[in-house]
Amino acid sequence: MRILVIEDDHTTAGYVERGFCEAGHVCDVIADGRDALFHASKEDYNVLVVDRMLPGLDGLSLMKALRAAQVKTPAIFLTSVGGVDDRVEGLEAGGDDYLVKPFAFSELLARVNALGRRPPSQAQVTVLRCADLELDLVKRQARRGSQTIELQPREFTLLEVLMRGEGRVLTRTMLLERVWEFHFDPKTSVVETHISRLRAKIDKPFDVQLVHTVRNTGYSVHAPR
Repeated sequence: MRILVIEDDHTTAGYVERGFCEAGHVCDVIADGRDALFHASKEDYNVLVVDRMLPGLDGLSLMKALRAAQVKTPAIFLTSVGGVDDRVEGLEAGGDDYLVKPFAFSELLARVNALGRRPPSQAQVTVLRCADLELDLVKRQARRGSQTIELQPREFTLLEVLMRGEGRVLTRTMLLERVWEFHFDPKTSVVETHISRLRAKIDKPFDVQLVHTVRNTGYSVHAPR
């Protein structure tokens, strides 16, 4: 396997790299989170080993950025931050496993080998479509027909969530969690405001409505039935 170790502690990085190489794996080591984001996005790795406390870009932000870019390489956090909430946070950020320092290398190797045995993910969708509406997740662009639609980052994320659930009703609570990462009701009209802005950009200038309100339930994106 080809493994990328993202660790800024030279002693730990050297120990882990030596162990992986002795086990027959190819191992690259990067100490900076931003450099790791570039390499993990462009290079073909089987497993990522990620520290949380990194210069440039912390491990949680790194994993969130990779997952947002549709990089599905299995990843294990290797970190001294080991509370229950910390482990949950790491897994929710996109990690597949979590191991707390100090650690036994034999356990790390077994976990990495297990991640490497997982079947590869299916080809990732990079363009979402609904009728004549297209959302390019790589270029971060929206188009309807021949017209480019300028979206703010939060509007783009909201539309992405709605289009991934095309035809399904997403409640206000679901949108607050997936778009704003609110796990409580902030008692604001933020969802309604952004839905209104989306409608003004992707529906109002066109003949066919794609963003629908389901009364007392939520919102849905779908072509007319």
